[in-house]
Amino acid sequence: MTRFEGEGRLLRIFIGESDRYEGRPLYEAIVRRAREAGLAGATVLRGIEGFGARSHIHTTRLLRLSEDLPIVVEIADTAENIDRILPVLDGMIGDGMITLERVEVIVYRAAR
Repeated sequence: MTRFEGEGRLLRIFIGESDRYEGRPLYEAIVRRAREAGLAGATVLRGIEGFGARSHIHTTRLLRLSEDLPIVVEIADTAENIDRILPVLDGMIGDGMITLERVEVIVYRAAR
């Protein structure tokens, strides 16, 4: 059984749906890299509207802009594991933003 409780870190990566890394969607490459690194988990969230550093609005309301919607990848794990993968992720991400915050993990279990 995998188990993790207590203080952890939540890493959030804000990118665009059209961002790519080595020929595949960047969000997919991030999730695969996190899994390969043995992190506790990763979730990809697709936004319906947003803007970034260039102040360009990305929205589902306009058909021509709906191809590059906002994506948020969330990864939660121990501080040590997050610190270990941060340089890898930094090298993968061109345009985007990475945030980090402390979290209290109440329950994380996986029966094998």
